[in-house]
Formats: sequence, structure tokens, C-alpha cells
Amino acid sequence: MATFSPGHLHIERHALQKDDFSYNLCIDYEISQDAKEGKGMLFKLYGSIEGKDLKEEFFLPKDQAFDFARHATRIAHRYGLPKTASIVAMHKYYDEMFEDVRQQLDVKSGDPVKPEHLE
Repeated sequence: MATFSPGHLHIERHALQKDDFSYNLCIDYEISQDAKEGKGMLFKLYGSIEGKDLKEEFFLPKDQAFDFARHATRIAHRYGLPKTASIVAMHKYYDEMFEDVRQQLDVKSGDPVKPEHLE
């Protein structure tokens, strides 16, 4: 199950079998300014994985803000999400969030990427 509204994504998965896993996660996000990186997006990931509470924030500069799912999945792995799993299973909602991030940051195709972010 998932729901999306601008600035907020909620994803939930319930274990169906004994060896399966569950999570209930939200990602809130808003434009933020970092002293070093400049304009970007502040993401707040919170909820639970297998009953273990999770609450972390991460900032991504404008040219990396679209990589939010990879960063959120890495954090989720640290809290018990199986390494073979990803929280990106519901593409429709991530596509909506991706588009919202693009609009909020006013990113256009062809905008430059900082070379140091490619390393």
C-alpha cells in the first residue's frame, strides 16, 4: 500500500509469510539550503521496519535530489530491511514524488551536475 501527496510519501508492506518482512515508512521532504551545497531537498524518513523504529534525515543537493530512493533504501537496510529488498517497489508513487521534487527544485532537462557529485 502507498499514498502520495506533495511533500509526503507513505509506503507500507505487510509480511504474508513467516520468512517475509514488513515495514511502514514515510518520507517527508522540503526545499532546504545547505551552507556548502546550496539549494537542495531535505528528506525525513521515519516509521518502522519489522517493528524497529526508524527516524533519520538526509539532505541531497539539487543535482542529486532525484536519487532519494537509493538513499532511503540504504537507511532502511541499516534498520533491518533485507539487503535484497528495496522500498522502491511501488513505482507509480515514486514517479509522482520524483515529479514533485523536480517541480519544487525547478530542475530542467540539461541542468548542470557538479562534477564532484559524479565521483
